[in-house]
Amino acid sequence: MSNIKTIGVLTSGGDAPGMNAAIRSVVRTGIFYGYNVMGIRKGYEGLLYGDIDKMTPRSVGDIIHRGGTFLQTARSSEFNTEPGVEKAVAIAKVFGIDALIVIGGDGSYRGALDLSKKGLPVIGIPGTIDNDIASTEYTIGFDTAMNTVQDAIDKIRDTAYSHERCSVLEVMGRKAGYIALNVAISGGAEAVILPEKEFNIDRDIIKPIIDGRNRGKKHYLVVIAEGIGGAIEVAKYIEEKTDIKTRATILEHIQRGGSPTVYDRVMASRMGAFAVKLLKSGSANRVVSVQNGSLTDIDINDALKMKKTINEDLFELSKILTL
Repeated sequence: MSNIKTIGVLTSGGDAPGMNAAIRSVVRTGIFYGYNVMGIRKGYEGLLYGDIDKMTPRSVGDIIHRGGTFLQTARSSEFNTEPGVEKAVAIAKVFGIDALIVIGGDGSYRGALDLSKKGLPVIGIPGTIDNDIASTEYTIGFDTAMNTVQDAIDKIRDTAYSHERCSVLEVMGRKAGYIALNVAISGGAEAVILPEKEFNIDRDIIKPIIDGRNRGKKHYLVVIAEGIGGAIEVAKYIEEKTDIKTRATILEHIQRGGSPTVYDRVMASRMGAFAVKLLKSGSANRVVSVQNGSLTDIDINDALKMKKTINEDLFELSKILTL
């Protein structure tokens, strides 16, 4: 890997707060160690069509506090074909890119793996609010998304208490329940419904609400993960069964935006620098991983074979704290 002189960096898939901090770190760390760094706009789509510019330290000034990704991101159906991957590698050679750092989720990792099989060295950085990448305990954007949801819960709770209502909140997470589970605990929810867990609406939602009412509660919160969905229908069912006024709120993409938290900024900065150092040390076709709070790296093939499970202790705690 000593022949690497130029590193490319792109963001792919859904945007996440903290991606800009990761880009900034890749660019400035790369330049610090003597590399040229090329910024690729609009993910793999931009790689295919040469939407690429040389980065300087000033190119990434004044972006660490901004949500989203200043390099932008896009889906590319062409890249999902073998000719598309071959074209992407050819374009990388045209711009002198010797290795590529990809910031994104599992889908982005799969694209990076395809590129590596065609001879382009890659490093993956986990960036998704869903925190659903099995090879790492933490992904960029997760903390900010949770704090955005918590802020919404606090506001919704004020109104729910004033009117003695039940609130049903549907949060993002794709097919994973990590956002939902954490904000259910931090928000004091009566129930949380996750894709990873079987549920019965009467047992797991209606009974905790009625039990709470019998203890004198004046407002109620149910959190539903996006992978389950149906918040509006659940709200109607709760009102029919309990005669408690119930309102549904679907937060959707508000959870992806906003200025990243300190934790996301610092973690993203660490990950970006770590990715560059992997290339500098001669490692490639690896993904950055957080394990027990420390950064490490895993072979990209092995990373994509891993399966992530819900934290059973957290799930049990969510049940205990409804008492």
